[in-house]
Amino acid sequence: MKRITVFCGSSAGIDGTFISQATLLGQTLAQHKIGLVYGGANVGLMGAVADGVLNGGGTVIGVIPDFLRSKEIAHKGLTELIVVDSMHERKTKMNDLCDGVITLPGGFGTLEEFFEMLTWAQLGLHKKPIAILNTNGFYDALIVLLKTMVSQGFLKEVNYQMLLVSDDIDDLLKQMENYVAPTVGKWISAETT
Repeated sequence: MKRITVFCGSSAGIDGTFISQATLLGQTLAQHKIGLVYGGANVGLMGAVADGVLNGGGTVIGVIPDFLRSKEIAHKGLTELIVVDSMHERKTKMNDLCDGVITLPGGFGTLEEFFEMLTWAQLGLHKKPIAILNTNGFYDALIVLLKTMVSQGFLKEVNYQMLLVSDDIDDLLKQMENYVAPTVGKWISAETT
């Protein structure tokens, strides 16, 4: 993997572990010579992961919609900052630039970006690994919900297995390196439930 997109909050959250893990993820990406693609802000977890990569000598590409440049406070020290017109264009560009996705804690925007990339994978629009760094069990409840989707016939088990999860950065990167996308379609029939 040459570049990984990271989706995460523009806030820091209330647990300092979230910031320290975002910084550590950035440092680890730099050590592995993996570039970062992210939302372009210098605040919250977004700023921490970018600074971790930059301080480790790595490259960082930020992608930010013009209307968010002042709200999310665009990072001025990036390798490259790409300004786009819309949120959809931002996600498309981030997908185009990366070989995989890691999701850290965040809010509505983080989840929306994560689920769109996961849905694109499910539909076969890309074959990139989609991962969650589950710091302090932040995404435990979401994982339970996804398992309920499987048990209730709304999500195939093979599609659930597309999601890579770990609370350990090195383990998560190893899972991503070894990822093989499923070859079955997403649609569930009465016969397969």
